[in-house]
Formats: sequence, C-alpha cells, structure tokens
Amino acid sequence: MRDTKESRLLLVLLIAIAFALITVDIRGGRNSPVDGARQAAAAVFGPVEDGLSSAVDPVGNAISAVRDSGNRHSRLAELEKENAALKAKLGSDDRTRSRLGQLDRMLKLAGEGQYGIKGAQVIAIGSAQGFSWTITIDVGANDGIKRDMTVLNGDGLVGRVTTVGPDTSTVLLANDPDFTVGTRLEGSDELGFASGQGDRPLRVELLNGKAEVKKGDRLVTFGSESDKPFVPGVPVGVVSRVDPSGGGLTRTLYVTPYVGFTKLDVVGVVVQGPKKDPRDEVLPAKPKPVPTPTVTVTVTPSADANGNGNGNGGNSGSEDRSRNDSSQNSSQNDSSQNDQQP
Repeated sequence: MRDTKESRLLLVLLIAIAFALITVDIRGGRNSPVDGARQAAAAVFGPVEDGLSSAVDPVGNAISAVRDSGNRHSRLAELEKENAALKAKLGSDDRTRSRLGQLDRMLKLAGEGQYGIKGAQVIAIGSAQGFSWTITIDVGANDGIKRDMTVLNGDGLVGRVTTVGPDTSTVLLANDPDFTVGTRLEGSDELGFASGQGDRPLRVELLNGKAEVKKGDRLVTFGSESDKPFVPGVPVGVVSRVDPSGGGLTRTLYVTPYVGFTKLDVVGVVVQGPKKDPRDEVLPAKPKPVPTPTVTVTVTPSADANGNGNGNGGNSGSEDRSRNDSSQNSSQNDSSQNDQQP
C-alpha cells in the first residue's frame, strides 16, 4: 500500500475503531458484546498458533536442557556412584558368604581332628625364596606361628609353614615338587610317601609293593614326631590311578588332592596337635552309590486273527471244545463199562 492521504485516513479510522472496541470490551466485563467475536477468532487462529508453538518448542526445550545440564550431570554422577556402591556391596556380600562357608568347613574339620588352629587369609601367591608353589598368609610370629607347622583348610592338607615373619608367613603347598608328606591308606593302614607334581596328581610310593589298593581309596597324613611338620589324620586325597605291581619293593599310586591349590583363600595353621591320632575320622563321608534304574516292560494282549477281544479268546474256545469232547468220551466209557457188567 502506497503512503497516500486516503491510506493514512484509513489507518487512523482503524485505530479509532480498535480503541473503541477495547473500551467497550473492558466496560462490558464478562458480558462484553465482542466476546463472541473473540471466540470465533480463537477458533480460526488457534491451530495456527499451535503449529507455530510446536515449531518453536524444541528450541525452547534445548535452551532449557542446556540451562539444566549441570544439575542433570550431577544427578547422573550421583546415580552412577550409588550404583557402583551397590555392586561393590553385593560383591562383598557374596565374598563374605563364601568365606563364611570356607571357615565353617575348616572349623568342622579341626573339631573332628581335635586340632588347635589359627585362622589366616591368603594375601599373596609365590615368594622371594623361589618356590614354584607357595602362598603368603597374614599371620606370623606375633600370632604364635612357627616354622614347620601344618596348614589345612576345610578340604584337607594345604601344606606346611617354611618361613615366618613378624606378621606374615610363607607356606609351601602340598603339590610343590619339593614337598613330601607321610601318608596312611584308609582301612588297610598301608604307609607311603606323597610328593607334589605341580598341577598333576600327587605321586605316592607305598612301602609295601604287594599292597592291595584300588581306585577310589583315600589317604590321610601319617603324622610326624612331635606333630612337626605334620599332624596325623589330615585328609590328603583320593587314589585316581594305580600302577601295575611289578614285584618291586614299593608300589606307585597317583592321588587327586582334596584341596584346590589354585583357589585358596581361608586357611588354618595347626598350632596345637591332637591328643590322639584321629586316624580316618576326619575324612569326608563317602558318597552314596546311585541306584541303577530298572525298566519294567508290560506286554499288552493283542486281538487274534479271528477278531476276538484278546489273544486268549481263540484258546478259550478250543479249551471249551476240548472239555466237551473229554466229557463225551467219559460218558461213552461209563456206558461201555455198564454194558460189560453182568
């Protein structure tokens, strides 16, 4: 529109009308005469405003997100910290339950063998002495630990103490090649010496080359003088293989140890030996044999070729006919006998 006298006059007129409508609307309040026109305008222009608002809202949300990003980051970090603490607590609970189980088994074994033990925890594997299979435990001379004491856990023989410091000790494990312990076979009392072979079964040389031994037999420690380095009756392992007897002075066995040497955690050092040899009392209970399931086969009678209800139907008819024939023969014989009588 060009700037002319008529256009200016029209603009002034529109402004005057607008002020007049505003004045009438204000004075009318709720009963304003222009309320209907306002509602009609809202119905027409409302969708247009809504579309414009939808186009602008993402920008507003982005600005709000940037403004609140600091608070959200702090809350996220707090949640991650709480989650990590919860996971650590759950892991700690699992480890605590595992240790309690190990401790319970060890105390039960010590009670059955009447061993006085000092509980300890494995804190390191290997040592500066150059032994290939050793552990370090968190008890030492200040706890009454001395060299050549037996070390066990809830499963059986772990090893013997070789080096003692003020607060820690080194234990030579029973599967170390430099380790040797006297053994006694359950039941027969056959004596021998077990030697470590690393991650392979223990090698046992029985003193009696003609000893009767089989796979599954179990061994315990024979014990040493004054209970050092070994107390008697500690479970050693189960015979897994027996070399054929060649008529030699000794007989060789291979024994799977009860103890898992790669997963040691809670152990006990025997600080006081038993008053008497517990012999086989400390060995775990033998597993019960699993019964062999039996299969029962039931034969269901089938219909015969004549269509009888069961396989004996035909035989039943034959038997009836046989009985009738027998009865007739019997009657004929009786009649013959009667005829022959004077």
